[in-house]
Amino acid sequence: MWMRVINRYYSDNQPLKELLILHSRLVADKALGIATAHPELNLDRQFVEEAAMLHDIGIFLTDADAIHCYGKYHYLCHGYLGADLLRKEGLPRHALVAERHTGTGLTLKQILERDLPVPHRDMCPQSLEEKVVCFADKFYSKTRPTEEKTVEQAERSLAKFGAEGVEIFRGWCSQFL
Repeated sequence: MWMRVINRYYSDNQPLKELLILHSRLVADKALGIATAHPELNLDRQFVEEAAMLHDIGIFLTDADAIHCYGKYHYLCHGYLGADLLRKEGLPRHALVAERHTGTGLTLKQILERDLPVPHRDMCPQSLEEKVVCFADKFYSKTRPTEEKTVEQAERSLAKFGAEGVEIFRGWCSQFL
């Protein structure tokens, strides 16, 4: 299912398609590893894998030349843009993961205070599956796709955007690691 969706939007940009699949597969594998290590969470494994594979579907619409994205939107917009695509595909639950995975989520307050170029609504992970995919994503970047970040490196990446995200991440570390 997820490959069909990726093929629909990435047929004419092979380098970006390969990067998207590599990054998403690493995120999916980390998220599935958490599901395996924590059966008490009773995660929907199939959904976790599909959502992880599709969480960045909107990147092609953004302007990030270094990773072969030649769209017109700020990269920060890829989550909600991807969510719009996934809703059109009939995947509303997957869309929530795409929309809510930026950082540790974006609150309406953060969006307004920082004048972020995204819709004015809370975009924070709610379900455990959303949180696990968001958490797993913090360990991989698309600029160094095969290098897994340490917890400390992931925290430093989040710290640039405020202490709130770091605290949420630390809570997830306690829950998922």
